[in-house]
Amino acid sequence: MTPVSITRGDGPLVLGLPHTGTHVPDEIAARLNDNGRKLADTDWHIDRLYADLLPGATTVRANFHRYVIDANRDPAGESLYPGQNTTTLVPLTDFDGQDIWDAPPSDEDVAARLAAFHAPYHAALAAELNRVRARHGVAILYDCHSIRSDIPFLFDGTLPDLNIGTNLGQTCDQNIEAATRDLCEAAPYTSVLNGRFKGGWTTRHYGRPAEGLHAIQMELAQSTYLAAEGPPWTYDDAKARALRPYLANILSALADLAPNLGVSR
Repeated sequence: MTPVSITRGDGPLVLGLPHTGTHVPDEIAARLNDNGRKLADTDWHIDRLYADLLPGATTVRANFHRYVIDANRDPAGESLYPGQNTTTLVPLTDFDGQDIWDAPPSDEDVAARLAAFHAPYHAALAAELNRVRARHGVAILYDCHSIRSDIPFLFDGTLPDLNIGTNLGQTCDQNIEAATRDLCEAAPYTSVLNGRFKGGWTTRHYGRPAEGLHAIQMELAQSTYLAAEGPPWTYDDAKARALRPYLANILSALADLAPNLGVSR
């Protein structure tokens, strides 16, 4: 199993897919408990949902599961949301705060997984962003995520359908943020800008507008495209057909903005 899969396009957008992978090496799977082996915290079918929505888009997909190591966490282990419940670089619990390991990973295990999985994913993502920027003068990273809409351990109440993260406007040009926000507000879904999810480590790390690198995260409530937010995590064709045009509109709008984004060097 290669840790990352890349589909190269000639457009200005790169779609990051850090949490759709379900591969867990046998030696790691053997250390998970029964709860961990459910792999419940997967971004189920997000790759299928976004497939072919924007001709020319590049995709970078992690094939390993986030329980192996989370590709959207700071490799130094710093929390994205200090003071709030969250999961770590190698999660010790699921999103409900329940243990997932019979034999939790050691510091040496984490270091080995950083080298074998986390680093190759980000090397690939950085290379594709730099390739796209060299072609277009700018690159826009659209980081694709999904999560259950009701997780009391992580947030109160029910999550909006469409959750846009730009780390309070720091990770992309204001026109990218505004276009995404406006299209979400015009869609028949609930939405929020920089609510509970303000952009993960990937968005914050790569979002450097002054260098021509723009990043935005979209966290979808899984209720928008799954039959139910629980096993067997079935893709709902009707829900997906309803949602996909709105996602396509967002991607197309961002691609159209790319030629007009200023770059300071």
